[in-house]
Amino acid sequence: MVLGKVKSFIVSYDCLNDSNVPVFSSGDSVSGRVIIEVTGEIRVKSLKIHAKGFAKVRWTESRNAGSNTAYTQNYTEEVEYLNHRDILIGHERDDDNSEEGLTTIHSGRHEYAFSFELPQTPLATSFEGKHGSVRYWVKAELHRPWLLPMKTKKEFTVFEHIDINTPLLLSPQAGTKEKTLCCWFCTSGPISLSAKIERKGYTPGESIQIFAEIENCSSRMVVPKAAIYQTQTFFAKGKMKEIKQLVANIRGESLSSGKTETWNGKMLKIPPVSPSILDCSIIRVEYSLMVYVDIPGAMNLSLNLPLVIGTIPLHPFGSRTSSVSSQCSMTMSWLGMALPERPEAPPAYAEVVTEDQRQSCLEVSSGRENFEAPLLAYIQEFRFRPPPPYSERLFALLSPPRENKPPWRNPYVRVQEVTGKLPDPEIRPPRGWDMPHRTKPAELCQSSHFSHAFQENVDKEHADLVRDLKRNARKHYDRSHSQYI
Repeated sequence: MVLGKVKSFIVSYDCLNDSNVPVFSSGDSVSGRVIIEVTGEIRVKSLKIHAKGFAKVRWTESRNAGSNTAYTQNYTEEVEYLNHRDILIGHERDDDNSEEGLTTIHSGRHEYAFSFELPQTPLATSFEGKHGSVRYWVKAELHRPWLLPMKTKKEFTVFEHIDINTPLLLSPQAGTKEKTLCCWFCTSGPISLSAKIERKGYTPGESIQIFAEIENCSSRMVVPKAAIYQTQTFFAKGKMKEIKQLVANIRGESLSSGKTETWNGKMLKIPPVSPSILDCSIIRVEYSLMVYVDIPGAMNLSLNLPLVIGTIPLHPFGSRTSSVSSQCSMTMSWLGMALPERPEAPPAYAEVVTEDQRQSCLEVSSGRENFEAPLLAYIQEFRFRPPPPYSERLFALLSPPRENKPPWRNPYVRVQEVTGKLPDPEIRPPRGWDMPHRTKPAELCQSSHFSHAFQENVDKEHADLVRDLKRNARKHYDRSHSQYI
């Protein structure tokens, strides 16, 4: 039997977007097919796939160790995000060339489906830089007896979504700087620069509105400019490598001495660039807007405003969820409703319960001094009565009123005045305490505010007070105060 030949061997993805580009994010399901087209029949031991995603950094530095000695230092680091293996045909072992367990593929086109899920953890966005990259791919291997394995690989793109509709990325960015030019002993006037942008987060294709004011009080001709820069930072073995690249720029009119230029929303469009990478430990991609004044013969006066390039564009109403489809189902009728600046006060008691209702309740309840039915039967009679003030209730329970007498300040005197009981004679008041007017216990018991429940509260309070006084008593208190206890 004459063995056939493999005409084509490719990996294809099932793309769900209209652009037919394989783009995924963390948690998505990646599905596709391995397509094999053969002429004649072939025998196959196995067909395997290997999905992998990683970030890798690599650069070299040359160093001189002497006059005739030099060496090169390599810096390499790698972070793995995805590692998935699967067998579509055959078995795991491929080290033998036996004829057992082989699968025959007939002539024609054959497709073998595969599927796997990306991790739920944040993934680094696909990126290609000068000293590092973030790549994701699926590799297929076709193993046949007595032949070298055939391999094919195809990459797919991963976007870690950045929603710019967050308070941090919607906050305005602004700054002010000033510079004075000097040449030996001659000093010219200052050059001032103020710039502001509406927010920090943008997406590729948007235009940044720049509001700036440039004042030239120097003797030189200056030119205001603005540019977007991409900063790539790579980390490996405790070292760092940084590359700064120009993305887009604009130029203003030249300013002579004493002139001022104002930018009222000058537009700077963001070209198609990679989103910001902020969650990778070895690669960072950041953006910034530099508004600067080009000064001939001197250092430029520059102002840096940070930017974040995201993947989810700005919602027309300022905030949204990360789901793109949710914006279509939102009902925006509530936007016409204005919230009050200050919450309204609750209505007064007299506005809720009329005077007639309150008086009728009082008349009914006054005629029933002796309850002949359970208490629950009369609860409805008091539903319109206002509760007593907190201060009145507290004063009635803890402090019976006294006329023309100073308030109680000494707890030692309070024990005798309220209960008529003497505390432990070993306990002495501290020096310098005021001795208020004392009320006889008999007078207190005759008060209309005194009741059996109040007496129980006083006894309990007396016991607690005596226990605390014994715990904190000091032996060196002056015994001359014993006459006041």
